[in-house]
Amino acid sequence: MNISLKFKQILIGSLLKPFFKQYCLLCAAHNAGELGLCNPCLSDLPYHSAPQCPQCGLLSNGLICGSCLNLPPHFDATYSLFTYEFPLDSLIQHYKYKNMLPLANAFASLLHTHKPIADTLSHKIDLIIPMPMHSARLKIRGFNQALELARIISKNTKISLDYNTCQRVRYTPPQASLPLKERIKNIRGVFNCQQKLYGKNIAIIDDVMTSGASLNELAKTLKEAGAAHVECWVIARTLAKLHD
Repeated sequence: MNISLKFKQILIGSLLKPFFKQYCLLCAAHNAGELGLCNPCLSDLPYHSAPQCPQCGLLSNGLICGSCLNLPPHFDATYSLFTYEFPLDSLIQHYKYKNMLPLANAFASLLHTHKPIADTLSHKIDLIIPMPMHSARLKIRGFNQALELARIISKNTKISLDYNTCQRVRYTPPQASLPLKERIKNIRGVFNCQQKLYGKNIAIIDDVMTSGASLNELAKTLKEAGAAHVECWVIARTLAKLHD
């Protein structure tokens, strides 16, 4: 059974939830819990638990990596729940491009409760800001996947959500379609903050961190608006090295 068929099954199952048990999104078992995944499948997901750079989230010895020391990003820390590998990559693709919005609750709840991350989120964050989406792309997709995650994370953590202060003011080609150097150029100057954020500690919410170019540009904009500390909270981190 292919994964698309499984997702069709779970979609039908969710509509009939009052009458039937819910299928697991990955294996189609009948014992899926509230997150839509059975316990064995939850355990098998690619959790990002290896030693990593605390600033960018790439694999390291647990200390700040050479890249961040040589060219420090504008964000101060990165917390990623998963690595962007199968089957997690398929779940995210279905969430973003096939309107599987119930996955937002699964991802956000796991991010909030996963112990290695929960332990590090105990310090003070004043605002949660989702990665802004340009109005033209929002019209095409119908929802901002980062905002849907941020709503639930804000509710779970009791941290204020702000999705109005920072806007994406220039429409650009999707980052995923570009090589690394073009991603940096493509994203430059696309964000604008409409009010000052003096002294605020901010967590940016996004679904996937690949090159980090978008998150870095948004962190730069936030700090130019006065933010004191900016972290990236993402569902998945791509670990493969991008081609220059």
